[in-house]
Amino acid sequence: MPIIPQEAHQPTEETKKLVESTSGLGLPHEQIAILVGIDDKTLRKYYRAELDMGKAKANGQIAKTLFSKATSGDTTALIWWTKTQLKWAETVKQEVTGKDGEPLQGIQVSFVKPNE
Repeated sequence: MPIIPQEAHQPTEETKKLVESTSGLGLPHEQIAILVGIDDKTLRKYYRAELDMGKAKANGQIAKTLFSKATSGDTTALIWWTKTQLKWAETVKQEVTGKDGEPLQGIQVSFVKPNE
């Protein structure tokens, strides 16, 4: 049985727009490839720029929204921004002390056998 070679994929303006927009929505490459009718390896070969641009545009829009919320005083956005962009972190410090803040005292443990 002869093997029939397939034609090489040819990106169109329509498929480029589809790939960029769905990449920006966060769809996995495998699902985008199904929409275009190719495998994910071919998708990455012919549409690398569109995949990257879609993701970059989406990230930019999210960053813009987050920045707007943070600069408007949204506490949650401010906290998230300071943790991710300024590398601030919440620290929890626990101290273990004995009675009334005194240092811990040594503990003596004795093991005994039953009936002794």
